[in-house]
Amino acid sequence: MSLQGVATTLFLPPLFLCVLGLCAALVAAVGRPGPRRLLASFAAVCFLGILLLATPFVAGQLTWSLSHGIRQELVETDADPPRAIIVLSAETVRTATTFDVGPMTLERLRAAAALARRTDLPLLVSGGSTRPENPPLAALMAEALAADFAQPARWLERESRDTRENAVLSARMLKADGIGAAYVVTHAWHMPRTLEAFRRIGFMAYPWPVRTHRPPSGQASDWVPRADHLFTSWLALREWAGRLVYALRDRSAPRERQ
Repeated sequence: MSLQGVATTLFLPPLFLCVLGLCAALVAAVGRPGPRRLLASFAAVCFLGILLLATPFVAGQLTWSLSHGIRQELVETDADPPRAIIVLSAETVRTATTFDVGPMTLERLRAAAALARRTDLPLLVSGGSTRPENPPLAALMAEALAADFAQPARWLERESRDTRENAVLSARMLKADGIGAAYVVTHAWHMPRTLEAFRRIGFMAYPWPVRTHRPPSGQASDWVPRADHLFTSWLALREWAGRLVYALRDRSAPRERQ
């Protein structure tokens, strides 16, 4: 696992709250009565936070905070209309014998294939290897597009390791073929950071988000914790952390050119 992956695992909820709560509970168990109550209360707050992050309400609010206002929209005419479709990778899964695209990557491929049939635009798949021994995600994505959706990928960008490199390397490939604008397919919660990455290098990216969300209504079922919503909350918090890192890093960095 990369240093970035370790950091996002250790310093984001729920693991960060688990560690804090557990440490507070252990110290409270051997401490003096006065501080013990304070530490026990702190531990309870940490574990309550984990429960809240596992509710559909909190997970939905976090996701909506990233994706509201982003809509799928076909561009009919423009000064620089899209002439390709870029699909960003998400994750892989390991099967009994090999690797395959993960569920989120498959969702993006499905949306991109439908858009390609609708617009007759060529596809670029973007994603490098998550580990040295793994095949590039772009290769797995191209195989899935051809086998599952009968859509070939014209370009395979096999080197990128993060969203910024997705943008830089994909734009470089398309510009080499005289293309200066494209649809970009990724999940709605990931789209703002993606668009900023393309904007920074001067490439026109038109959003085609997957799974746009409405804010939760707050009904009773929205407050029942479930493990899958805890994962959704973690994804949203990681995305907010990524946007913060990009904003701090890009504030002083010179604008990149192709």
